[in-house]
Amino acid sequence: MADKAKVALIISETSAHLGAYFPALASCEDISEVVLSDEGQKHVAEARKKLGDKLTRVYNSPAELFQKEQPDLALITLEAGKAPAAINIALDHGCPVFAEKPACTNIEDFEKLVQKADSKHLNLMLALANRNNPEVKAARRMIRKGTFGKIYGIELNFIADQTRLASKSYQSGWFAQKARGGGGHLIWLGIHWLDLGMYITDSKITDVSGFITNIGGQPLDVEDSAALSLKFDKGFLGTMTSGYYINRGKQSLIKIWGSKGWLEMDYSTGKYLQWSLYSDKPGTIHKFEESIKPRGYSPCVHAAVRSVLDKEPPTLDSHDSLQVLRTIYAAYKAAETGQTQQVRVD
Repeated sequence: MADKAKVALIISETSAHLGAYFPALASCEDISEVVLSDEGQKHVAEARKKLGDKLTRVYNSPAELFQKEQPDLALITLEAGKAPAAINIALDHGCPVFAEKPACTNIEDFEKLVQKADSKHLNLMLALANRNNPEVKAARRMIRKGTFGKIYGIELNFIADQTRLASKSYQSGWFAQKARGGGGHLIWLGIHWLDLGMYITDSKITDVSGFITNIGGQPLDVEDSAALSLKFDKGFLGTMTSGYYINRGKQSLIKIWGSKGWLEMDYSTGKYLQWSLYSDKPGTIHKFEESIKPRGYSPCVHAAVRSVLDKEPPTLDSHDSLQVLRTIYAAYKAAETGQTQQVRVD
């Protein structure tokens, strides 16, 4: 195994989060070089500026890139409807994939990709970057250690701004079109908190019911509001509120109750992690005092690169990625049919 990785960056004109991915790749000491596929070549100049000498070659398509290169990892950030074809090419060439979510517009496409990844012993991971945040890791460690006893319930809220939905450029983009993006707020932003609900509690969602709507009334064919009821494989229940409601910024919350206490992660107030134990003196609140950095996309990308070099385990695997997408598409079906949906758990 090489000490450093060659990474293929697969993008196009409508790629998301390039402002985060370029610095993440540039700052990663475990990357020897980046080869770029940029259909339309819109971002080549910016890539050269941000990546410098680390960017060695540029191609017009994933197929052209993989004909000439053997990267150790493909970082694919494409609109959801275009991502499966590029992921398929990477897997066909024996390359693990780190993909911007949701990476599909229907669950069947992603199921097939995971089956192919499994058959080739490759990892297909979604960019669920919040897993790497220090307070998230701390919460997961405490729950796995039994600090809060038996888990009784969980509340998940992820709220963003309604303001963006009034923008004509947003309305014409793939985030606002179900055929191109697979869905709205739930699959673009709510996905992070659904994943954390499972990751922190070390439990899978097995059943989902709920509703979706366009409460703001903007000309979109995707939801700006979702309310879900959840059942987990360890028996506890939860709720998820996912929507574009406020005028700016985000409000997000994770709260978990157990037989020995509770924890809360209230990002809207800056209380990244606090908890209370019933064995303490009443009113005692513990606070996470460690650094909340590094966080965001850079540590997530760096961890993915290190995983393909066998320097650390992957943050998530193909089936973690598949599980959260199964949950979301089951939620959409539940809302459409008015019937609770079971979520397949491998």
